[in-house]
Amino acid sequence: MLISLQNISKHFGEKVILENVNAIISKLDRIGIIGENGAGKTTLLKIICGEYEADSGEFFISQNVRLGYLEQNSALHPELSLYEEMEQAFLPVLHAMEEMKSIEKQLQLHPSDHDLLQKHDALMAFVQAADGYHMDVQIKKILNGMGFASDTWTKRCGVLSGGENTRLRLAKLLAQNPDVLILDEPTNHLDFMTMEWLEQYLKGYSGAVLVVSHDRYFLDAICNRIFEVEDCHLISYKGNYSAYLPQKEMAQALQQKQHDADVEKAQKLEEYISKNIERASTSRMAKSRRKQLEKMEITEAPRTWHTELKFSFEYDVEPYKDLVIVKDVSVQVGNRHLIDHLSFTVERGERLVIAGPNGAGKSTLLQVLDGKRRPSLGMVRLGTGAKPGIFEQQQLRQIGTVLSALWDKWPRMVELEVRSHLARFGFRGEDVFKPCSALSGGELARLRFAELVLERPNLMFLDEPTNHLDIYTRESLGKALQSYTGTLILVTHDRYLMNSLACPILYIEDGQAKLYPSYDALMKRGTVVVTSTDKQKEVSPKNSYGKEQRRRKAELRNQIKEIEKQIEDVEQEISDLEESINYPDAAQDYKKLEENCHTLENRKQQQQELMDKWEILMQEQEKLEE
Repeated sequence: MLISLQNISKHFGEKVILENVNAIISKLDRIGIIGENGAGKTTLLKIICGEYEADSGEFFISQNVRLGYLEQNSALHPELSLYEEMEQAFLPVLHAMEEMKSIEKQLQLHPSDHDLLQKHDALMAFVQAADGYHMDVQIKKILNGMGFASDTWTKRCGVLSGGENTRLRLAKLLAQNPDVLILDEPTNHLDFMTMEWLEQYLKGYSGAVLVVSHDRYFLDAICNRIFEVEDCHLISYKGNYSAYLPQKEMAQALQQKQHDADVEKAQKLEEYISKNIERASTSRMAKSRRKQLEKMEITEAPRTWHTELKFSFEYDVEPYKDLVIVKDVSVQVGNRHLIDHLSFTVERGERLVIAGPNGAGKSTLLQVLDGKRRPSLGMVRLGTGAKPGIFEQQQLRQIGTVLSALWDKWPRMVELEVRSHLARFGFRGEDVFKPCSALSGGELARLRFAELVLERPNLMFLDEPTNHLDIYTRESLGKALQSYTGTLILVTHDRYLMNSLACPILYIEDGQAKLYPSYDALMKRGTVVVTSTDKQKEVSPKNSYGKEQRRRKAELRNQIKEIEKQIEDVEQEISDLEESINYPDAAQDYKKLEENCHTLENRKQQQQELMDKWEILMQEQEKLEE
């Protein structure tokens, strides 16, 4: 055991963040921490690192255990080069080596000095234990693995992009080789090639790994335990993220079953007490059961603190077939050629993912496609009837509140409509009066999605839409994008989203673009090179999952939803009729009773017909999913 937490609680003012948290972290643990944004994951990490002190409970860390913590927003020295910044991870070793050189000079004058010899031996043992003599090899290995080519090692840290900054901070931490590696959303801004390298590195890491992440593929690849922080509590699950899902579902089902049984038992006790407390013959028994009821502890219903966001992207205008036409486009920034002679066409209803290493020019290309930037050469044209909607990687902070941000743009909506719409994106109650200036990255993203739904675009350009979103919101967004029947072009490093969209992937690297028909093909590195307009038809990103199938899926969802509503209405009518028929005074009006019985029979037949129709539609939907 390296770290132990027992009944840890933490408050900020009156707000409870963590309550009675218990956890044990052992060597070789690979623990993924999941939970909604703001649930307390980062607070938990800072308690473990000693930055925060728990308000109650016991925190224990084994002697001589070294912690390494990658914060979401920590700084690098702007004037140091990449290599010099990496050397900072070895400062104690470098100091020891300098001191050894000084002692060696003294030993030349006093070769028999016993104290100097002992000190030199101790320093040498320290350097050898830290593998200091191979420091250069370690630095170069990690820098290469994290995607820094050797010609960038002299670049100053002050000119690094956000993604490069994250990668260098992570590389520096890996070089320190702590006993417990604590990472707060390390995959943000990492391209998936670097993520794959990091996964392999962490699998073979000699210490424990504690990581907050919303990337389910990353959690599946490295974790052997999952900590879920929910409603101020921590629940531990065995296995990776995919193993956690059925465990949680089963635990919730059992808890719900026990809760229902406890509630039913309590209701029966209450009924017995109310009927028998006044009777002399049964009063004693009723009082006994009242005591039993008072002592009874009802199992809590499963915690459902996070709710699935249910929204969809729809549009009104159907555009012409050829929607985004790219002809012989080249993009140059300064002296650097990002893209050379790119041609392709995206047709109505198709999807296209743009992927590639950090700095390859993905976001720049997306800006060329959506009209924010002019290409250096060539032409980009949107087809007739195109109504684009744009999601930028960095959302601009608006003035005013969350409520006014929408209401000012759609003033014809009444307040109830605006608040109901915002509630679908997680802004409930007082949250709608929150200043936009105080919103987190995830909240800003959700607000922009709320706007996009109201804009009703038939063509969407999305730049890293899942960045800053928690794992639950990512799932909701993924479902909305899968059901979207418009045209979608997005830049993403999210491998789960990339795979679930089942569409072609345009991979950009070193100025060249290669089209892969699917995520699996990209992983296998099968290539179809996008070159010139002569090959436009060959490389046009035809959706591997056809437009007609997606339309039928959308129709099926709407039909199933409508039938389910009809079934609910019929079931309610059946319930009302049965209650009316069983009412003691119902027999007094024979004609009315006969009419109700006839109506009840018809409604039950209607219910069966609806159920049969629902089952047929569900089977068709399952076949389409397969």
